[in-house]
Amino acid sequence: MALIAAQNAPGLAVVPPPRLAPEADSPAAWYARVPGWGVVGTAPPRLATGTAFDVLELPADAGTRVLRRRIATGPVAVEGHRMRFLVAPGSAEELDGLLDWLEWRGVELDLTALGAGGLITAPAPPGQPAAHDPRGAAVWLRPPEQGCEASLPALPGRGQGAGPDLVRLVAAAATECHRARLRRRTAPAGRPGAVGQARFS
Repeated sequence: MALIAAQNAPGLAVVPPPRLAPEADSPAAWYARVPGWGVVGTAPPRLATGTAFDVLELPADAGTRVLRRRIATGPVAVEGHRMRFLVAPGSAEELDGLLDWLEWRGVELDLTALGAGGLITAPAPPGQPAAHDPRGAAVWLRPPEQGCEASLPALPGRGQGAGPDLVRLVAAAATECHRARLRRRTAPAGRPGAVGQARFS
C-alpha cells in the first residue's frame, strides 16, 4: 500500500520495469538460441547454406501444393514468390542426379538448390516482425526447432534414422513445378487468379 502511495505521490520519479537487452530479441540471438545457427550481416540478416542445411527452392504456388501432400518436410520458409524447403547438407549436389533418375531430364522446371557457399535471407523469428518491408519479406511457414538438422530430408542410407526422404520431396516438388508451369501457360491473360483454378489428376 505504501509503495502504491509513493508511486502516485507528486514529485517522485517512477522507475520503469527492467527491459530485456535489445540483443536478446534480435534475430541473431534467436537463431543462436533455438536452431543454433549463426547469421551473416544485419540488413537483412542471412543464413549460410551448405553446413547445417541446404535449400530446395521453387515457386511458392508449387511449394504450397507440395505442402498439401502427405510428405514429411523439415523447416519451410517463403520469401516473395519463392518457397524454400530446408534439406540435409549435401542435398544440393544430388538434385541434378535425382531429377535425371526421376526422369525429369529435359523438362523445364523452376526448381533449384542452394548448397555450400549459398546465402538466404533469414526469415523473421516466429512472433517477431520482419526487419524490412513486410511485403514479400522472408517468413517461416514451418520454423526450425532445436536439433532440427536430424530430421531434414536426406537420401536414404545405412545407419540413418527414419527421417524424411529427399527422393519423395524432390519428386513431389518436380511434379508440382511442372503442373504450376502448365497452369500459368493455360491461364487466360489478365486473370492472375485463374492460375490456381486449374485441376489436374
